[in-house]
Amino acid sequence: MSDTNIFKVLADPQRREILLLLRDGRLNAGEIAQRLGIGSTALSYHLKLLKGAELVLEYREKNYIYYEVNTTIFQELILWVSQFGGDKT
Repeated sequence: MSDTNIFKVLADPQRREILLLLRDGRLNAGEIAQRLGIGSTALSYHLKLLKGAELVLEYREKNYIYYEVNTTIFQELILWVSQFGGDKT
């Protein structure tokens, strides 16, 4: 996992909403901004933090940049969190 504090990045409801949108597949920045009703500057800031935490991957296709959830990081996070619960028999 990256050096960025994933929990701090996930603490923001707008970033969690971006991840929920991307759960269904790749979207470009314009599509994300339109669905959330936010400006490009705010979206750029949120995407920068999500990419820094490696929660979102970016792909370039022709004139567009598409974003999608990095499921590998979520799998690692789930494994890490699961160490703190359950029976230890």
